[in-house]
Amino acid sequence: MFEALSTYHLIIIFSITIIISYFFNLYAKKSGVPAVLMLIGLGISINYALRFSGVAKPDLFPILEVLGVVGLILIVLEAALDLQLLKEKIGLIIKSLLVALIGLSATAYLAALVLDFLMEVEVLNALLYTIPLSILSSAIILPSIGDLNEDKREFMIYESTFSDIIGIIGFYSVLTMVGSKAGDSVSGEVFGDLALTVIMSIIISYILIYVFQNIKGHVKLFLLIAILLLLYAIGKMFHLSSLIIILIFGVILNNYKVFFRGGLLSLLNTKKVDEVLGDMKVITAETAFVVRTFFFIIFGWSVYLGSLISFKVIGIGLIILAIIYAIRAIVLFLFNGKDIVTQLFLAPRGLITILLFFAIPEELSLGEEFRGVLLFVILISCLIMTWSMISNKHKLTQIKEFEEDEFLNGDDEINDDDSADIMIGQS
Repeated sequence: MFEALSTYHLIIIFSITIIISYFFNLYAKKSGVPAVLMLIGLGISINYALRFSGVAKPDLFPILEVLGVVGLILIVLEAALDLQLLKEKIGLIIKSLLVALIGLSATAYLAALVLDFLMEVEVLNALLYTIPLSILSSAIILPSIGDLNEDKREFMIYESTFSDIIGIIGFYSVLTMVGSKAGDSVSGEVFGDLALTVIMSIIISYILIYVFQNIKGHVKLFLLIAILLLLYAIGKMFHLSSLIIILIFGVILNNYKVFFRGGLLSLLNTKKVDEVLGDMKVITAETAFVVRTFFFIIFGWSVYLGSLISFKVIGIGLIILAIIYAIRAIVLFLFNGKDIVTQLFLAPRGLITILLFFAIPEELSLGEEFRGVLLFVILISCLIMTWSMISNKHKLTQIKEFEEDEFLNGDDEINDDDSADIMIGQS
């Protein structure tokens, strides 16, 4: 059936998918429902439509893996190109880093203890499963936080990005340790590789920015993306934390005036660098949109909802979710105070969680049962985020309507306490 599809059929399918995803994004902005959740739902619907029609379903897992890696790189690059290193942001950056680090570490360790107790899995092996489940999904968060105020939005951008980086480094560090008995020497090797990667990333970033400002033509941006993908792949082959290369390049490019000072700044043509930066943001965002669309549709296509019909799966999933939100509430309260309700429930699991789960070696697999736990946590965390975003949008609408009524009634000065009362009343 699928082999009989013509080139034109494939073009039609590709085009319709992009159009549907675009309208999902528009609806997401109005309703607060994450577009990613709708994409997964579309994939699940296609999956079961094919099942009931008796049509053979092709194996798209290899495509899913490639899309996931490319999507991960583009999402981190897109986030890095939005990060501004300003003196007044240092406190926010440090706070979001600590929240991401403490939250991820505590969640992963406590969840690993649960797996050790309920499934008799050694804590170190269990961390291979709980670290991915402890990572915030920037692929879901970043497109969904446009309605938050500036401080909360920036905090979520930094936190989700740091969560991605820390989680990936932690996962592959544990994976290295699981395969070695010399834990201390492996730890030293991991931190040594990390330091080497950071130094290399800084040097490579300076070189790329200097070289690409001088390249003429209209194809240099995809050339730059291709070089970054190449560097990522080569780094992974040498077991380096390649995602740091992408992160550091994006941060340095977006803040080149901070990193190119004095004589170094004279080496740059700021007008050309600004053009490269502006075009890079557009192309990265557009490409990430396409990759993210097909990744989550194919993921929904590949899942089996029957794996959720198990008391054990649901029980373990609920315990892990309880740990996720309890730890998050404590950490956010310690660093942000009482105004944490919105950020508390912005904790979806998604692309990176799926990718790292599929990176676990077969000999360490816990079988299909834990795949059900993975799916349960991803779906429920996305649904909780959906509820939170819809509630937040409803509150904003109520405040806007209240302010418009006050203005029409002739009260030009809006009392902040009145707006606060509405927020409390809607909570």
